[in-house]
Amino acid sequence: MKKWVILLTVCLSSSMLFAQTAFSPEQHKTVCSERSDGRYLSTYGVVHAMLKDTKPLYAFRHDFTRQEFAEWQKEVRTAMIEIMHHPHITGQPIPVCIEKIQKDGYRQEKWEFYPLPHCVSTFYILIPDKVKIPGPAVLCIPGSGMTKENLIGEVSANNMRAAMALNIAKQGYISVAVDNAAAGEAADLEPLTGTSYDYDTPSRILLELGWSYLGYTSFLNKQVLEWMKCQPFIRKDRIVVSGFSLGTEPLMVLGVMDPSIYAFIYNDFLCQTQERAIVMTEPDQRGRRPFPNSIRHLIPDFWKYFNFPDIVASLAPRPIILTEGGLDRDFNLVKRAYEISGHPENVETHHYQKYTAPETRNTAQNLPEGLGRASFYDSVNVDGPNHYFKNEFVLPWLDKVLAE
Repeated sequence: MKKWVILLTVCLSSSMLFAQTAFSPEQHKTVCSERSDGRYLSTYGVVHAMLKDTKPLYAFRHDFTRQEFAEWQKEVRTAMIEIMHHPHITGQPIPVCIEKIQKDGYRQEKWEFYPLPHCVSTFYILIPDKVKIPGPAVLCIPGSGMTKENLIGEVSANNMRAAMALNIAKQGYISVAVDNAAAGEAADLEPLTGTSYDYDTPSRILLELGWSYLGYTSFLNKQVLEWMKCQPFIRKDRIVVSGFSLGTEPLMVLGVMDPSIYAFIYNDFLCQTQERAIVMTEPDQRGRRPFPNSIRHLIPDFWKYFNFPDIVASLAPRPIILTEGGLDRDFNLVKRAYEISGHPENVETHHYQKYTAPETRNTAQNLPEGLGRASFYDSVNVDGPNHYFKNEFVLPWLDKVLAE
């Protein structure tokens, strides 16, 4: 009896091994129906087809008249306010300064604010000694895994490129540094265990509550922005919002919701996020197709309304710099919006150095399905190892747009 059990186990193991090695991801890179009517038994196939059929209601049109463009901007703002679900909270304590340190050439202050019941959050403000009062100010939002301490140069001192807020203060401008939700001081137990920040668990709870990670973190950032507008030493008509990587998402939300923001620093590649989900269909060896981003990027109803280039286009004519490329197609969409607004000079675009020359870039109008994560980044002209805050572009641009 034992021999038969052993033999059966060996046979089953062999058949499972054969099934695993027989699967070829290459043969399933695209999503295809095997039925003559084109219908899918696979639920993935069904929802993938639904996604392809979704036409965002507020997609930018190159043939907008100036009046149509202005009306469209209002519609984008209304939709953004709807899906972000920022609560109206009253009766909370006013922000409090908890630390002041004089540094070499600037004063560093740490503040607490209380945006929600049960919530305290923190930010830094760097005020150059020789700044003209009132002066322009830049709200600095970090990327994934980074903190406001990175932005003010107190972490990773050997990587000063990441010190966005400090470099801007040294350039002579007031800078404010915030954390993303669930990172830095807003993290849970990760600082005690030395693990990377867990954005996904809070994101899941927020989604279950009818909110989203981006809705929550942009709400926190908006409270800091409103505080900045009330400070007598800050020119409320010269506030710039700067976002690196993950930080570009709350930048877009704030920019759409608050027309008083003067200018924007968009430090990431620009892409059509819906297209990204459509074309990234190459499975791994387990037969799992990738999702383009983690749960912290999920906003219910987002693709019903717009994609990232549409949102950036809606910021026109306010000055903006985009520093890490993407497809020329998406840059041209934004540039067209600035032309319609009457201020084409207010948009400045840069590619990764690897893709500076036009002949080195993919210039496709549409991406093919069947891409994996690496091949997608190649297709949209992204040089991942050189993803960093582009001070070399940003600081001269700030001087230009903030010049009196």
